[in-house]
Amino acid sequence: MRIEETNGPREAYLDLLMLADEGEAAVRNYLGDGHLYVARTVDEVLGAALYVPVDRETVELKNIALYEAARGKGTGRALIEDGIARYTEMGFRRMIVGTANSSIGNLAFYQKCGFRMHGIRRNFFLSYPEPIWEDGIRAFDMVMFERELHKSGLEEE
Repeated sequence: MRIEETNGPREAYLDLLMLADEGEAAVRNYLGDGHLYVARTVDEVLGAALYVPVDRETVELKNIALYEAARGKGTGRALIEDGIARYTEMGFRRMIVGTANSSIGNLAFYQKCGFRMHGIRRNFFLSYPEPIWEDGIRAFDMVMFERELHKSGLEEE
């Protein structure tokens, strides 16, 4: 597997990115922002991560999506660790990411990757045209995580 920035048309990755964000309008709104990194083998795309700088010190992992066959094999963690290395080298000091209150697997995954909860954007998903349900839970709020880039991400503050 290799991870590389894509400079081609991002529209080709729309269906992939929509696996992680059910709002097509929302994905289209940020599709052209930041940097898009793609994990691939010689033959196929496994997943992608879109990072958008928020300010000079903070970068947001706006979207990370994997095809089903690539899940549970370290591809998502590799995309995140690659992003952490790249943005640390660029001088960023923290990475943030948000996920729905209903995304139980994502809540666990980000914590396993060294992120810590730092806020809630209440009613974030009420702006989506259709309600989102996962594991019998309706998505209302965006749970925000952060990871310090100059630390291991697991240290006590």
